Amino acid sequence: MSRSEDVALVDRLRKHSAETEWLEFKQKRCAPKQIGEYLSALANSACLGDRPKGYLVLGIEDGTHKVSGTDFDPYKSKGKGNQDLLPWLAAGLRPQTGFEARVVDHPDAVVHDPHGRVVVFEVAAATDQPVSFFGTAYVRVGASKTELAKHPTRARAIWTRELDWSAQLCESATIDHLDPAALAKARAQFIERHSTTNAALLLLGRPESASLLTSRNAGLAWILRDADNNSLDIAQIDLPFLDAGNRVLEQVRNLSVRFMPKGTPVAEAGLPIRPVGRSGSRPQRHCASGLLHARSHISSGVPRPHHREQFRFVSARKR
Repeated sequence: MSRSEDVALVDRLRKHSAETEWLEFKQKRCAPKQIGEYLSALANSACLGDRPKGYLVLGIEDGTHKVSGTDFDPYKSKGKGNQDLLPWLAAGLRPQTGFEARVVDHPDAVVHDPHGRVVVFEVAAATDQPVSFFGTAYVRVGASKTELAKHPTRARAIWTRELDWSAQLCESATIDHLDPAALAKARAQFIERHSTTNAALLLLGRPESASLLTSRNAGLAWILRDADNNSLDIAQIDLPFLDAGNRVLEQVRNLSVRFMPKGTPVAEAGLPIRPVGRSGSRPQRHCASGLLHARSHISSGVPRPHHREQFRFVSARKR
């Protein structure tokens, strides 16, 4: 990986709101034995969490996830018996799923220490058996590292876990890494071999395809009501539902209201709801159990308009 990709990886890991069982931050350094135990624990926890890899990151503050930097160098450090650290760690991890140590010259680390850096240990997840370090397997339970033998249920889950490597995410890949001709052929073969599900029809179907959804009538209804709950207008939103949210919000009526600001005798006009979508801002909405009530977002001192707009999901109604 390039330096920019390494920095992006560190920043992506820092965005997690808290440590997870497959991710550990240390502000400065770890003893060699601790590193080996963490690699075992993170590999096993990544397996249990359906993650392709686990990470031990040195030079990051535990609570704030700010870059503090570390002077630790995995390529110059020693393990037990004055052995080079990385070969010693590899010898202790069984089975060897593969791990890598990266020294990242993160720009924020240099601010704290001209020689500061971030060190990332990346270990692949255990597959069909726990990963041990010199005969002892470890696992993360919450934010704590402990021996796997104390948690037989987790150990059994690793032994019975069949990890499909082909289904794992390649985090650094995008659609631009795929060959266009091969991608087009794969799409054509997928269409030939797979039937369309109800969910695909709801999200991507043509409006006239709603009749294929047996015993269900799929649609969204927008209703404008006055202060006495009388219906003033109604609109039906048909398939596809992938962009139905935008089409529903386009029905919202931004009626001007007049209000009297404090300290002035002049009335001002304003919109009770911020513009939808195209201007970059979005109105506030409240949704529960398939029913969405859109009420005007009124700032302090602005009167509430005498109408309300209602969106109702009606796909569950039997014919």
